[in-house]
Amino acid sequence: MTAAQLSAFQASSGITPALMATVLVGTVFAVLLLWGAWAIRTAYVGWAESRINQRQFLGVVVRFGALYLVLTFFLLS
Repeated sequence: MTAAQLSAFQASSGITPALMATVLVGTVFAVLLLWGAWAIRTAYVGWAESRINQRQFLGVVVRFGALYLVLTFFLLS
């Protein structure tokens, strides 16, 4: 960003672009962790009630782990 763009952003928002980026990345990870906890809990309940098998449950856990690792790599690198 140019100096004029930085000053305009700070004047209108009151925060720096770096802080805004940190807040947005933090929000993405918070939503991802909440969704992951919901998905894994739902899959666990299904597995405990024998509606899904162990392989399907592990598939949910592995998919969430892979999604978390990919987003961590892209957003924090």
